[in-house]
Amino acid sequence: MTSNKWLEDFLGQVARGELDADTARDRLIETFRARPFEDLGFARVDHHRAIRQGFPEVILGLGKTPAQISAIAAEIVSRGSTLLVTRANEAAFDAVRLVVPGAVYHAEAGLITFRQNDVAPGKGTIVVASAGTSDQHVAEEAVLTAELMGNTVERIYDVGVAGLHRLLGERHRLAAARVIIVVAGMEGALPSVVSGLVSVPVIAVPTSVGYGASFGGIAALLGMLNSCASGVSVVNIDNGFGAAAIASSINHLD
Repeated sequence: MTSNKWLEDFLGQVARGELDADTARDRLIETFRARPFEDLGFARVDHHRAIRQGFPEVILGLGKTPAQISAIAAEIVSRGSTLLVTRANEAAFDAVRLVVPGAVYHAEAGLITFRQNDVAPGKGTIVVASAGTSDQHVAEEAVLTAELMGNTVERIYDVGVAGLHRLLGERHRLAAARVIIVVAGMEGALPSVVSGLVSVPVIAVPTSVGYGASFGGIAALLGMLNSCASGVSVVNIDNGFGAAAIASSINHLD
């Protein structure tokens, strides 16, 4: 397997004298002799993604058949990498667990996961705050993704601006976070409010929740892009995974 954690552990063994130079050289040659990607015909599985980006390749379930998803999943897990499939359904999970028996399906978030020991821990805490219960499925995608990427995550749910006192009651938890993901639909005001209360980065996730004039999340997206609070960045509509990936990168910085 090839991941940043594997390389750190390997170099640590060499530094402590647990591996002699000849053995270390042979292992490195054997490891890097392996193909950096595997061509399955319909997909090229990137086995060096973790070295470049800190986390293995993630499978987007949308547009793929259960058979395709399971084949890619099997290849990823066979190399010792953690598995994450996003936007997955029950049919995909049924196919994946035939080749990865320990895989877990998180129905609300639409994720399939299988954790292996290839992910380094983050430095602090990521807080995921959501405006309303209707936004929770996107928030859960962010939470579970961030946890799988090695982070400690706290949930603060149903703290939308229609009842601002609910959010203000959580100020100490917000202030203790290293990075905050804020998930909101409707007019998308919550990230601006949160950012005005803290000194850490806020990643805003607009959701497709709302009535007709919300235009499937476009109103929330535009509201967040036009935030008057400093320190707010915005990902695409319903993109809890993308927000978690950015938050994890921040949380792994020294």
